[in-house]
Amino acid sequence: MGVRIPPPVQNKIIMANFASYISESFDELKSNVTWPEWAEVQRLTIVVAAFSVICALATWGVDELFAKSISGIFRFLNS
Repeated sequence: MGVRIPPPVQNKIIMANFASYISESFDELKSNVTWPEWAEVQRLTIVVAAFSVICALATWGVDELFAKSISGIFRFLNS
């Protein structure tokens, strides 16, 4: 019983498969993907940005609420 040593990795085959994958991906994007109109992209970008700001503000508010609550609990326990 010895140590099994795997055969060396064949880099040329891996690179050929990778290049084929990239080429097929671009072909798929060009022929089979339906892209939205520019006006729709702009509208949805504004929606995503607004939702992100609202979520950030909500997260900040909850964080502040918990921080003040925990601070109040510790002040109460230390008195």
